Amino acid sequence: MKAAIIGATGYSGLELVRLLQHHPIFTIGSLHTSSSPGKSINEGNPHLTNIEYILEDINPDKIAKECELVFLATPSGVSSQLTPIFMDLGVKVIDLSGDLRLKDWDEYSKWYKKTSAPNSVLEKAIYGLTEWNKEKIANAKIIANPGCYPTASLLGLAPLFQEGWTDATDLIIDAKSGASGAGRTASTASLYSEINENMKIYKVHEHQHIPEIEQQLTEWLPSATTIDFSTHLVPMTRGIMSTMYIKANQTISTKMLLELYQETYMKCPFIRIARENTFPCTKQVYGSNYCDIGMAVNERTDRITIVSVIDNLLKGAAGQAVQNANVMCGLNEMEGLQQMPLFP
Repeated sequence: MKAAIIGATGYSGLELVRLLQHHPIFTIGSLHTSSSPGKSINEGNPHLTNIEYILEDINPDKIAKECELVFLATPSGVSSQLTPIFMDLGVKVIDLSGDLRLKDWDEYSKWYKKTSAPNSVLEKAIYGLTEWNKEKIANAKIIANPGCYPTASLLGLAPLFQEGWTDATDLIIDAKSGASGAGRTASTASLYSEINENMKIYKVHEHQHIPEIEQQLTEWLPSATTIDFSTHLVPMTRGIMSTMYIKANQTISTKMLLELYQETYMKCPFIRIARENTFPCTKQVYGSNYCDIGMAVNERTDRITIVSVIDNLLKGAAGQAVQNANVMCGLNEMEGLQQMPLFP
C-alpha cells in the first residue's frame, strides 16, 4: 500500500520516512515539500544518505493516482485546505497538524488564529487517540492525529475520567517538552544558547492544545470543566512528561488506581503502567511508540498525581499516525512500530 508524505522535511515527516521504510505493508509512494522540491530527501538529512527519494511539489491529482494514503505533516493552516481536495479524490488522510482536531470553528480561530477547515471535513475527521477510538478509526477516511501534549495527558487521565473517580473541577496539567516539539524552523527561542542549561515556561494560558484536551475530557465526563495547563521547554531533544494533579471524589488508594489502569490498558500494547512507588522518565520511551504512566494517591489531600511520558515525535506524532494508519487499513496496530526504546 503506497503512502505519500506531505511535509517530509520536518521532524515529524522525517520520522514518518524512517517508520515507513521499515513497515511490512506500507511503502513510500512519494515525498512532498513546498520548501525544496527537486532535491533529494538526503540533502540536508545525512542520516538518510542511502535513501534516494526526490522531493516533489504538492500535486493532489498526481498523489491520488499513485497513493492510497497521505500523511499531512504540515504546519497548521495547510491541511485545512488540502484535506477537502484529497477527500474528494478518495484518498485516505491522516493529518498531523491541529487543523482537524477541534470541532468548533470559533474555537479553532481563537486558538490557532487561522480559518477552520469546512464543516463537511470536520464532521468526517475522527480523533485519532488510538487506544480510545479504535472502532471509529477502523472505519474512517480522515484521521485528526492528536497533538503531542494531548496524547500524553489524555492517555494518563482517561481511565480516571471513564471510571468517574473525579469530579474534574480542579485539574492541573504541568507538561514539559524537548526542543524538537517546536519544529525545525529556526528561531531565537530554539537556539542552543537559549535552550542549553535552561528551562522556561511558554504560552501561559494560551497554548493551542488546551481546547483539544478539554474537548476530549468533556466527551468522557460531561461535568468536566476548564483546565489549568502549563507547558515548559526543557534542554533535551525529545520527550514529553505530563504531570497531572486532580482531586478524587471518593476514597481510593494507589493500589486501587493501579489496578484500574492495569485492567483498562491490558490489551493496549503501547501503554505501559509503572509499578507502585515508581514513576516513568522520558528516556525510557525515547525513540519508541510507548506511553508509560505512573501514579499515586496523596491520602492526606485526596489528590491524585499521574505522570505520563511519551516521545513527542513518535507516540506524539509520527508513531501514532502510523498506528492509526494500521488500524484504518485493517492491520495489526503494532505493524512497523515494534522498536524498543533507545537507551541510554
